[in-house]
Amino acid sequence: MAKSIIIALVSLAICVSSSLSFAHAKAAAGPSKFTVVGHVYCDTCRVEFETKISQPISGAVVKLECRNRTDGAVTYKSPEVTTSAKGEYSIVVEGDYEDSDCDVMLVKSSKPDCSDPTEGWRKARVVLTSLDGISGDVRFANNLGFKRKEAIPECKQVLTEMGYFELQEELGHEAAA
Repeated sequence: MAKSIIIALVSLAICVSSSLSFAHAKAAAGPSKFTVVGHVYCDTCRVEFETKISQPISGAVVKLECRNRTDGAVTYKSPEVTTSAKGEYSIVVEGDYEDSDCDVMLVKSSKPDCSDPTEGWRKARVVLTSLDGISGDVRFANNLGFKRKEAIPECKQVLTEMGYFELQEELGHEAAA
């Protein structure tokens, strides 16, 4: 009996010591700083995903917003960021947002002929906490896309090569022939 009490006390001491070390390490690390990176593209085939003929959109605008999971209040809102010539963006975020859901969102396209946000890729969730087991301070967001007003002619061949045959609505009846 005495032996099990000693084992329990030693285990408790180890747990408390570990917790204090973790808290001290977090405090010593200072405030968290993350860099969120991603890419914005033009869905030239209007199929809601990237293909080999999708194009990067330079000058597209995105923003990052975090909302508290409990009450939905905005906990962080980045300034709007413009993509590079390669359609890439980078957003620096100060702070740890463990209790928030953070999303990078499309704001606007710089291409009038490719400005309809895709349904599935108009926003991308990113985790902005150092308490999630992910090492490093760079967070990669899924690519975000705008669709062209009309699919380009090359889409038929590219999508056929991919085995994608449900093209009648997007490309017309000739695509299914």
